[in-house]
Amino acid sequence: MADRGTGKKRHKRRLKGVSLSIMIPNMLTLMALCSGLTSIRFALNDYWEAAVFAIIVAAFFDALDGRVARLLKGASRFGAELDSLSDFVCFGVAPALILYFWGLEDVGRFSWGLVLLMSACCGMRLARFNTMLEETDAPPWQVNYFTGVPAPAGAGLALLPLTLSLQFGDHVVRHPIFIGIVMITVAVLFVSRVPTFSFKKIKITNNWFLPTMIVVVVLFAGLLSAPWATLSIALLVYSTSIPLACLRHARQSRQWEAQHGAKQVTEIMGKPDDPTPPAT
Repeated sequence: MADRGTGKKRHKRRLKGVSLSIMIPNMLTLMALCSGLTSIRFALNDYWEAAVFAIIVAAFFDALDGRVARLLKGASRFGAELDSLSDFVCFGVAPALILYFWGLEDVGRFSWGLVLLMSACCGMRLARFNTMLEETDAPPWQVNYFTGVPAPAGAGLALLPLTLSLQFGDHVVRHPIFIGIVMITVAVLFVSRVPTFSFKKIKITNNWFLPTMIVVVVLFAGLLSAPWATLSIALLVYSTSIPLACLRHARQSRQWEAQHGAKQVTEIMGKPDDPTPPAT
């Protein structure tokens, strides 16, 4: 009887495995990683349109894996770590290498330093993001903002000179000085404390539902008919949202500090109409 019970326990252990709801988001993350690595291969062969498109595909899978994980309730610590590693390769290393092969390879040693700078800053940005997830004392409205530019958006801004050249020609945008300025700016935005909008928590009201759908349709049609012009315009519009996010974040921060400070004073001193002094 004892052996039979032991056999049942071993059988149960063999049946225990990883749920499919956990595997699917990780598969999407790996697909994003493969897309990012493939973009480097395209850049090595001077297929610049394919290289940028591969980064776009990686960003699509990166946006999808988190939502699928929440939908299937398959979020895991392993998936979070894998997602960060994939983001580092796809949006830190790959765009920097694409720009290097596109316009900086023949400049000199300084150009390779730009690749190292941008990649390292993206890695530090992702490490900071992971540590900030453990903070529980942040105001509730902080979920509407990122600290610094998120990795996919930073990769898009870094590739803006390339997307502009695909639409309008090289001319000025392929100049090493211009590319270097863009890469340094993106690197600084990666590690900065500049607040940027997080579009994950945005809720569309009923009045704005149809206009938002129209904008999405127009954007999709533009990507099909004039992809590089549409992508360049979208990146420029996003760049203008950064100062707007700073202004709104500062206003909400002042409002929160005023309300929170008044609440603390009330708790310490007691309410004005309370005749009982606070306990000492």
